Amino acid sequence: MRNYHLEYSHYMPEELSEFGFAEIGEGLLIDRTVRFYHPEYIHFGSHVRLDAYSVLSASQEEIFIGSYVHMAVGVTLLGNARIDIEDFCGLSARVSIFSSSDDYSGGWLTNPTIPDQFRHVTTATVTLKKHAIVGTGSVILPGVTIGLGASVGALSLVNKSVPDFMVVSGNPIKKVGFRSRNILDREIQFMTMLKESKE
Repeated sequence: MRNYHLEYSHYMPEELSEFGFAEIGEGLLIDRTVRFYHPEYIHFGSHVRLDAYSVLSASQEEIFIGSYVHMAVGVTLLGNARIDIEDFCGLSARVSIFSSSDDYSGGWLTNPTIPDQFRHVTTATVTLKKHAIVGTGSVILPGVTIGLGASVGALSLVNKSVPDFMVVSGNPIKKVGFRSRNILDREIQFMTMLKESKE
């Protein structure tokens, strides 16, 4: 029996193939309201879910999204540098990741309607390592790496890199504690279960 609700609200595999993504895995669940700019520079692993009203705007430096990644409602990825989101990451509602940002000091003109010689833009790769999670409403700025298993609390401004398994929160971020490394054992259990189910 066909699932008409799923077909109405999410793209079917044959529709996704028409976007011309650089790479596309299996089991993608992408809401029809998600907007893509330059899909030819966007790479998807398998079992990725993108919820409503998210925006992915890629440059030639490309966006790489691993497998088992969830992006909740209203997530934004944009900029002129590479964005890497590794396997098992989770982005809560309204998280924004910028690989480019204008100078807000007042010494330069801002916004993309202005020629580059009148702007001062910081552009640098943003990376979320495996199992990183980011709370709702948080903003991640250019050049940041969120480490393996690290966690960012809601409404945080991430203006510097976060070490592996550290929990941070605030504006700007401050260390709150550390996350359990047990998630790595859970990953092994999960992958073993998947492998056994295919045998």
